[in-house]
Amino acid sequence: MSYMIAPALQTAIYQYLITDSDLQAFLQDALYDAIPPATPPGTYALIGAEEAFDRSDKTGKGAEHRLVISVVTNATGFLAAKQIAARICDLLEAPNLTLARGRLVAMWFDRAEARKIEGDQTRRIDLRFRARVEDD
Repeated sequence: MSYMIAPALQTAIYQYLITDSDLQAFLQDALYDAIPPATPPGTYALIGAEEAFDRSDKTGKGAEHRLVISVVTNATGFLAAKQIAARICDLLEAPNLTLARGRLVAMWFDRAEARKIEGDQTRRIDLRFRARVEDD
């Protein structure tokens, strides 16, 4: 299988996250798939890098997507970023995603990395997930 389901997977994840009221209380619609061209808000989430691996077998076409969702904030300390990251993890632990093409078999949290960037003025948490998809 190729990268066929990637657009449907990203769209479904975005729609799922953007409609959660608890997450929106933190982000206020600041969920992107590219850093905004203007000055970004003080806190935002970014659906970012992704790798895809063929996982087809004799039963059908499939792929594993390894994707990154980043939480970036200029808030003092890591608490605000960790609260947002925790909510994203809660939502993607067992998501009820409807894909425009194919289907999500499972999604797993893989790992996270929290660090300071931009001269210690900004905090960033990169959440890494694995998603197994199959084509219909």
